[in-house]
Amino acid sequence: MRIIIVGAGEVGFHISRRLAVENKEVVVVDRSADALKRVAEATDVQTIEGSGCSPQVLSDAGVEGADILLAVTDSDEVNILSCFYANRLSPKTTKLARLRSADYTNHSELLTGDGLNIAKIINPDQEVVDSILRLMSVPGAMEISEFAQGKIRLSGINLPDQSPLIGTRLLNLREHIGDVPLVIAAIVRDNTLIIPSGADEVRQGDVVYLAYDIKDQEDILERLGVTAEPLRKVLIIGGGNIGYKLAKSLDNKFYHTRILEQDPRRCDWLSERLDRPIVLMGNGTDQEVLSQENVGDLDLVIAVTGDEETNILSCVLAKSLGTKSTITRINNFAYMPLIEPIGIDHLVCPRLSAINSLLHFIRRGQVISTASIKGEEAEALEAIAQENSEIVGKPIMDLGFPRGCLVLCFQRGDEVVIPRGDTVIEPQDRLIILSTRQNIPKVEKALDVKMEFF
Repeated sequence: MRIIIVGAGEVGFHISRRLAVENKEVVVVDRSADALKRVAEATDVQTIEGSGCSPQVLSDAGVEGADILLAVTDSDEVNILSCFYANRLSPKTTKLARLRSADYTNHSELLTGDGLNIAKIINPDQEVVDSILRLMSVPGAMEISEFAQGKIRLSGINLPDQSPLIGTRLLNLREHIGDVPLVIAAIVRDNTLIIPSGADEVRQGDVVYLAYDIKDQEDILERLGVTAEPLRKVLIIGGGNIGYKLAKSLDNKFYHTRILEQDPRRCDWLSERLDRPIVLMGNGTDQEVLSQENVGDLDLVIAVTGDEETNILSCVLAKSLGTKSTITRINNFAYMPLIEPIGIDHLVCPRLSAINSLLHFIRRGQVISTASIKGEEAEALEAIAQENSEIVGKPIMDLGFPRGCLVLCFQRGDEVVIPRGDTVIEPQDRLIILSTRQNIPKVEKALDVKMEFF
C-alpha cells in the first residue's frame, strides 16, 4: 500500500511513524525542511520538500500510483487544493482531508461529490466534542470509544478502591460480578498497557478497559462499584470552535453551563448564538476570576482554548480550588504522560482524534473504524468478517492470534455477542478486535481475503 501524506505537522508525523512500523510505503510532503527532517530522523519514510497543493510536487510524490492521499496540514485551503489536484491526476486514489472551518464542513457535499471526490472529511474539533460528551456520560471513565453505530463501547475506567473487581483474577470474573456480558480488554498499570489473560489479576489503581453493549452500561457500572453524582455544573474555558460546539451541545435544562472567554468580541458572538449557557469574559489562568465564579463548587471544568499551557494551568488551578473533575485539551503528544501525575483527570487531543478517524481507511480488510488505546500503544479495530476470509467458520480459539490480539465482541444482526473460545465467526459479523501496535499487520492479513492468513 502506497500512502502520500501532505503535511508533516503533529498529525502527519505521528501517522507516518505508525504506518512505517507496519511496513507500508509512505511519502510525506511538506514545505518545511525542518518538519521533514524531524520525520526522516524518527522513521523510515520518503520525504519531499514542496507544496502539497502543487500538481508537480504531487506527481513527483507518485500520486498517480498511490492508494491513499491524506491531506492533514493546518490549512484547510491547502488540504482542499491537494485533494483537487490529486483527483485530477489520479481519480482512483482515495482522498482524505482534515478540515476545521465550518465554512467548509457545513458544505461537505460540495467536497465529497464529483468535484473533489474526497472520501472522508475529518473534523477534529467535532471529534473532540464527541469525546468529551462520552466522558461525561460515564463516571470514572478515562477514555471511551464507540463502535457499531454506538451500540458497543470500549471504556477505560479507573476502578474505585471498593470495587469487587479489585484483587480478582479474570478467570474468576463471573463469581464476583455475575453474568452481565462484558469482556476485560486491557489493563493499564503504572502507565504500562497489559493485554490480560485469565491468570491476570486486577489491582488497586488499575485502569481497566471494558467492552460491552451500551444498553448494559448502567448495570455494569453498578456491579463494578462505579458510582458518581451526575454532572450538572460545568465551566468551559475557551470560546473557540470546540468551546462553542461543546456549549451548544450542553445548551439544555439538564446542565448549568458557563463559558469563559477573554476576547470581548468573541464573547458577544457567543452570547448571540447560545441560549442557556452563561458567557463570561475572563482568563482561565486568573485565580481571582476562577474564585469569583466559585469554581470549587463546580462538577466539571473543561479547558479547550487553543493554547495547551493555558489549558493545563487552568485545570490545575481549578482542581486546587476544589473542582471535582477536569478535562484538558492538548495537541502536543509529549504532554500526554504528564497530565495524570499533575492531577488533571482527563485529556482530549484533536490530533489524536484526527489520526483515529483516518486510520480505518488505511487498514486492509473491511475495517470500518479504529480507536487508539492509551495513546498509540494499542488499537481497537471494527471490521466486517468477509465471507471468503480465513477467520470465518472458525472458533475464536483456533484463529491463532498472537498474544496481544483479542476478539473482544461482535455484533451479529441486532445482537451484541460477547464470545467464548468456541464461538464461531460468521460472514458479516461486525468484529471488535484489540491489538497491540506490533500485531496490527497480522490482524490486517487475517481480515483481508486476498492475503494468506498469518
